[in-house]
Order: sequence, then C-alpha cells, then structure tokens
Amino acid sequence: MKQVVQNYKSGELAVLDVPVPGCKPGGVLVRSAYSLISTGTELMKVSEAGMSMLGKARSRPDQVAKVMQSVATNGVPATYRKVMGKLDSYTPLGYSLCGVVEQVGAGIDDVKVGDLVACAGNEHALHAELNWVPKNLYAPVPDGLAPRHAAFGTVGSIAMQGVRQGEPQLGEVALVIGLGLIGQLVAQLLTASGVRVVGADPDPARCELAARLGAAACGDPASAAVEAAVAELTGGHGVDQVYLAAGGGSNQPVELAARLCRDRGRVVDIGKCRLDLPWNAYYEKELDVRFSRSYGPGRYDPEYELEGRDYPIGYVRWTERRNLACFLDLLARGSVDVEPLVSHIADFDDAVETYRSLKDGELKAVAVLFRYPGRPEGAAKTEAPAVTVPAVRRAGTASAPARSANAPVRLAFVGAGNYATSMLLPHLAQRDGVELSTVVTTTALSAANAQRKFGFAEATTDLDAVLGDKSVDAVFVVTRHSSHAELTRRALLAGKAVFVEKPLALTEDELAGVLAAVEESGNDRLQVGFNRRFSPLLQEARKRFGARTGPASLRYLVNAGRLTHGSWYLQQGTEGSRFAGEGGHFIDTASWLLEADPVSVYAVATSGNEDLQVVLRYPDGSTATISYVTTGAAGFPKETLDLVADGKVLRLDDFVRASVYGSKRWVSSRLPKARDKGQNAELAAFVKAVRTGGPMPVPLESLVATTAATLAVRAGLADGVPVTLAGAQ
Repeated sequence: MKQVVQNYKSGELAVLDVPVPGCKPGGVLVRSAYSLISTGTELMKVSEAGMSMLGKARSRPDQVAKVMQSVATNGVPATYRKVMGKLDSYTPLGYSLCGVVEQVGAGIDDVKVGDLVACAGNEHALHAELNWVPKNLYAPVPDGLAPRHAAFGTVGSIAMQGVRQGEPQLGEVALVIGLGLIGQLVAQLLTASGVRVVGADPDPARCELAARLGAAACGDPASAAVEAAVAELTGGHGVDQVYLAAGGGSNQPVELAARLCRDRGRVVDIGKCRLDLPWNAYYEKELDVRFSRSYGPGRYDPEYELEGRDYPIGYVRWTERRNLACFLDLLARGSVDVEPLVSHIADFDDAVETYRSLKDGELKAVAVLFRYPGRPEGAAKTEAPAVTVPAVRRAGTASAPARSANAPVRLAFVGAGNYATSMLLPHLAQRDGVELSTVVTTTALSAANAQRKFGFAEATTDLDAVLGDKSVDAVFVVTRHSSHAELTRRALLAGKAVFVEKPLALTEDELAGVLAAVEESGNDRLQVGFNRRFSPLLQEARKRFGARTGPASLRYLVNAGRLTHGSWYLQQGTEGSRFAGEGGHFIDTASWLLEADPVSVYAVATSGNEDLQVVLRYPDGSTATISYVTTGAAGFPKETLDLVADGKVLRLDDFVRASVYGSKRWVSSRLPKARDKGQNAELAAFVKAVRTGGPMPVPLESLVATTAATLAVRAGLADGVPVTLAGAQ
C-alpha cells in the first residue's frame, strides 16, 4: 500500500510503498476514502523539517532539553547516534480521515466490514491507503453524511473539546482569535450553542467566511473593528470567553485576549501560539486560563487509546470517541457545515505536490482533502454514482375535476413571503376569471396583511380547512424550501391543482413521495415555478434561432451574488444548498432550449462551494454548462446565456436584450425594457390549464427530470465524478 511520509532530517516528503498493517484484536482495518490535511499542525511539521539543525533546535527547545539530558547520561557519541538515527527516518503524517472497514479484529462488535467510519490519531489515522485503528479512535458515520465531510471528525473533535473547556452558556459572547480550520469550527460550534461570536484574523477572506457561517462580526485583530464589535455586543463589559486558535511567534493574541475579555472571563488555548501572559492584565481581571488537550479525555492515555478501556460515562461524559461521534452527528444534522471550508481536494497520488504548494503559499487553503482510489488495485471498477429519475405513474387516466366554464378559478396561497407578494400575487390579483380565495400562513398577521393588500376572501392559519374546501381549484405552495414536497403531496392527495415554487423537492425521498401521491390519487395537475421558459423575449429568440440538426453547446452564466447575513437561504442544513433552491430554473431553461432532459450531471466547485460549474449531457450529445457564481461584481447582469449549434448563435442578455446570429442576424429592440422572466405568462398558462382542464404547461416528466438533475449536483460535488441520471430518456 501507499503512505505519505517525511524525513525530518532532510525535509524530504514522499509517497512510499509500505506493508499493509495487520488487523490486531481490539481494532479494525480501514481503507481510506478521504483524509484531511491539518493546514496548521501538519504544515508546522513540514516547515520544521525544512529548517537547518539550529532552526530545528530553536523551534523545539523541549527536545533540546531531552538531548542535553541524554548527553549527561549517555555521553555525546551515543546521544549523537541516537538523535541522528531518529531524525534520519521516515515519519508519518495525518490524523483525521474517513474510510470503509475492510477487516474487523477480535473483540469488535459495533461495526462490520463495509461500514463507513471516521478515524482519529496521529498513529492510526494517517495519510495511507490502509490503517489499523483501535476501538476508541473510530466512530461510525451517520447515514447520509458524505465521506469527505466525515473526514473532518478529528479536527472537529479538537474544536469541540476547546469549546467544552470554555463552558459557554446561552447568550454569551465569545472572541475567537485565529480563523483557520480550527478557529472556523470553533466559531460554528459556539454559534450552534447560542453564543454570539466575534472573530479576529488578519486574512479578510477568512473573516468573510466566518461571518458567512454565522459569526456576528469579524475583523483584523490589529484594527479597531474587533474592539468596537466586542464593545457593542457586550455593552462595554468584554467577552465571556476567548479562544486562542492562532499559531506563530507573536504574543498579540494573548494580549488581545486580556484587553477584550471581561472581568473573571475565560481564556482557552487551543492552538500553539506564544503564551507570554502579561501578568498585570491577567491578574487584575483574574482571568481563568485553560488549556484544551487535543480531542478530549483519553488523549495520550495508552489504556484508553490502545487497549480500548473506556471511561465510565457517569464520570467522564465526553471522551475522545464520544466527542468524535457527537461532531459527526452535528454534521449529519446540518448544525455544522464543513463544505465551505474545503479549499481543495487532491488525489492521493499528488500528495507531495500538494504539500509543496501549501508550504510555498501557492495553494491558499483552510482545509485540504486527499481523495483515495475507490477500490483496491485489481478489484472491479467502481460504478459511477447515479441519481434515479423516477418514472411517473398514474392511477388510471388523470383528469381535471369538473367545473363550470364560466366560474372563476379559485386560488389558495400557502405562504405569503417576499416572492409570493412581489412576483406572483401582483399578476393574479387583477386577472380576469381569477378569485383569490384563501391565504394560509403560519402567523396570523402575515395572512391578514396579504388579505388586505391583494383582496383574498379569507385569511387563515388552518391548512387542513383549505385542502378540504371543495370550492378551491388550485393551491399555490410558496413557503420555505424544506416544506415544498410535503405540502405539494398533501395538496395533490386533496385533489387540487398545485403550483409549487422551486424546488419541488430537496431529496430523492421527497421527490418519490410527491410521485407516490400522483400515483395514489391519479392527480398529476402540477406545475413548478420554472418561469424562464415562458419569458416572451427568450421565446422569440428561440423561434428566430429555429430548428437544429446537430448537437448544441449551451453556456449559462448566473451571477447570483452574495446573500445578506442572516438570510434563511444560508440555512443549508434544513433548506438545502443555494443551488438546490434556485438551480432548477437554469436546468429547466437549458432543457427547454435543447428540447430534451439531461442524462448525466458533472459538478465541480471552487473553494467552499461558492462558485459551481455544472455540466449537463443530453441524449443527442448536446451539453449545457451552468456557471453559478456568487463572487462576481454586483453591477454585472445576473443571467447571460449563449446557445451554439449548426453555425448559429443565440445570445440572451439578462432578459433585457436577445440576439441571434446565423445566415441572418436578428436583434431585439434596443429600447430599455423591464426584465420579463416569464412569471406573468407562466401564471396565465397555469390558470388556463386549471380553467379548461387541459394539460399542465410543462409535462410532469420534465419537472421530475429537472428536479432529479438538480439533486444530482449535490451528489456530484460529494463524489467528484459524473452522476448518471438513471432512468432518463
């Protein structure tokens, strides 16, 4: 097998072929899937190895003291041979990984072969294809948690133990100094605990990342911004806790901690920074200085780590292993999000080059992962991951409920948020032949506001009453993303036509639930708010482009921009990713222009998944590339699209102007017009279908295919390979 090693004398890094470790009793043999580079601890070791002998001595005075003691005891020649022998040997790197159990040792009954586990320890969770891991240094990975996220388990446990040492309480304010990998995790854990966090780091990008992930304020520790934020959040008293997650030789962190901590506050050292405590400052405030020892109780205890002797939970609530399991659970439930911390994923074979890039500063990173081959050498080739496009089945022939041709179409709205009140209801309120029957919201006041503004006949918080009202023809579901599938399912079973804003579903199970309701009820009267295909400008451009005979290439740039801090769109644990919520718009538009549904999806992302590149492949060989970016200029148009085929080019500029280049050139009016992204035409088509009993504006099969393709983006990002849309036509 292969393993990353380093020679501490020469500084050489290498990927060596070494023997496979045996599977001893009391542990498991684990084949690595992903391992995490600690950009703090490991890079410090790599940097030290490149120093001169004098530099090494200066950086490790503790080891120099041991050498001097050995000289006094054993003499210079023997000590020299011992030290040189130790330095001129290969040592391992790594301590945090996720992998699959390949063999189970005697005495292990909590996991089996094939189980996914997260592993810890700088002797057992190494950057190697196979590791033997004792029982108390691994934990099973919860269902649904991506392996590359589970690889953060050890560093998450380090951050968690540091937070536990600070004993945070609800409503307190904490200062995190150093927003590297550990600092980012500490900030997220504190936020999840109900603590308001101020972050301090000289790197603006890291400050911005922490703020985006929940910190109340962040800034350069040398600036006045951090002190001002602390003063504002604490009423001038100072923070309750300070977490030192910084490294380096500066004494600034401990001095800043003393200055900004309240009287009798707590200072927790998690990183490895200089600790020359200013005596007067710490004495006058009687600050409580605490150290956090790695992953938690059990660390450095051979009876716990190697022999598997657990500490009774009644005496030691949070051990190394229990911290590891707890952090994995927080990841699985979405309370902590590590995906934005992933700066780079490298193939394991490129380990040496990756370390070099990190050491030289070419690769700026918060977290870097090694990705290992999916199968042992010589085994069957791993199949590409797939997302199933469920078949649409109906119980008999679907038909619209009988209704009078002259009666108005009675609509009920579930939800009355910004999108409903700005983009949908204004088009419906004055439409002939439409009656706004009932608005349902979770809060009485928002329902009353919508009733007053748009003229609903009734306002209520009782959804069941609306679904049971036989006079209601159609239900609009315009709520938060996490509720779309369930509300749609219930409305379909109640026999209503349904208009649901995107996304239709956030998971494959949710999508299956909607289709089960269609099959059970025979009611397929469903429309998802994919409005771009109804834009008059885009429809005209498509008509001018004409039919095509060969495969097409489509490029769709979406300059999505930043979200404001606190937006519910950032609640990825419950509401799905931003692309999961909005991406269906662009996939649907591409599929409509290419007149087919995609058969595969490949997705890649920049650091932190801020900018996505999604490549869709279609049955005739056409491709569509959707660039979904959040880091662009605010003044640049949001959506630009190019379609190229058969010597022709269609260009759309943000639904303001369009052009077609071919044997003849067509350009839309140059007079400025408001952007019409098709909401009005889409609503007109939906109301007409409900009134006449005709087919829905978009076939249900197409809505399902677009939803499945959107879900495949998440799967593709997790696995880093193309995802097949199984069942796609």
